[in-house]
Amino acid sequence: MEINGVNPSSAPEPSGGYVNALEVVGASRLLFVSGQIPEDRDGWVPADIEQQCRLVWANVTAALHAAGLTVQNLVKVTTFLSDRQFAEVNTAVRREVLGDHQPALTVIITGIFDPAWLVEIEAVAAA
Repeated sequence: MEINGVNPSSAPEPSGGYVNALEVVGASRLLFVSGQIPEDRDGWVPADIEQQCRLVWANVTAALHAAGLTVQNLVKVTTFLSDRQFAEVNTAVRREVLGDHQPALTVIITGIFDPAWLVEIEAVAAA
């Protein structure tokens, strides 16, 4: 499988560790990761945004690993934040988790199902 970032010269440069588009060539598997929430198996939800981001990414990573994949297989990530004020922390944690990998990315500021949840992430991976 080959993953190629696409950043057209006629579009704005991406910022925040993503590409404008991502081409996947030769993939034989797709994994659609449902919205992962900042809650552990015991129902604990951290109070602060950084801990919630880390827990959500741990849940995304767990789903990937259960399918035999890693964050390097992510081709599309959609992040839902309950407030714009959380964008900087979200970006910092995402960059830490993904390292050099830059999937296609969307961040949406919106209401989230449970008011205790400040962030939720869904993703698509290819292999």
